[in-house]
Amino acid sequence: MAVDRVPVLKRCRSLGLDPVFLGIDKKSKRESKRGNRKLSEYGMQLREKQKAKFIYGVLEKPFRNYYAKAERMEGQTGANLMTMLESRLDNVLFRLGWARTRKEARQIVDHKHVLVNGKQVNIPSYLVKAGDTIEIKEKFKSAQRYKDVLEVTGSRMVPDWLESDKENLKGSVKELPKREAIDVPVDEMLIVELYSK
Repeated sequence: MAVDRVPVLKRCRSLGLDPVFLGIDKKSKRESKRGNRKLSEYGMQLREKQKAKFIYGVLEKPFRNYYAKAERMEGQTGANLMTMLESRLDNVLFRLGWARTRKEARQIVDHKHVLVNGKQVNIPSYLVKAGDTIEIKEKFKSAQRYKDVLEVTGSRMVPDWLESDKENLKGSVKELPKREAIDVPVDEMLIVELYSK
């Protein structure tokens, strides 16, 4: 499996991203060397795509597949793409506050700690649907790891489209998120322009 080993703060700096969107509360004190350089139209489109891929931890080929699927769905392609990225299982765990970062959420899913509708799912890219219930397996609920995580993420807001019971590590998807409910600083229209060339 391909692994992105680029230092997170360095990548955030180059994309002009705040590390808070990744669940990291560190700040980089350095300035981007290319900060004041003017970007071409293509450069801006590419940067938005790289931002979305980096935030959600998706590589190029799956990202392209998401785009192709979003194009075939009803409604706006950009909004569909963001909804699909947001409803990935690893992202949902991150949003519920059961993981500090999306990478950690991905690892939790990989290690078979998660049940969706009572069935074990170990695919981080699994797309949840409205009405799905998500929980951590009974034998892992008392693990120190989750106590530590909940201490850190306790103050994090759970989005309106999700319902979380942090005591019992259970959650449910009330509905799929609309674009307005997704607080990620990505201009998806530029990604659509990039792919429709």
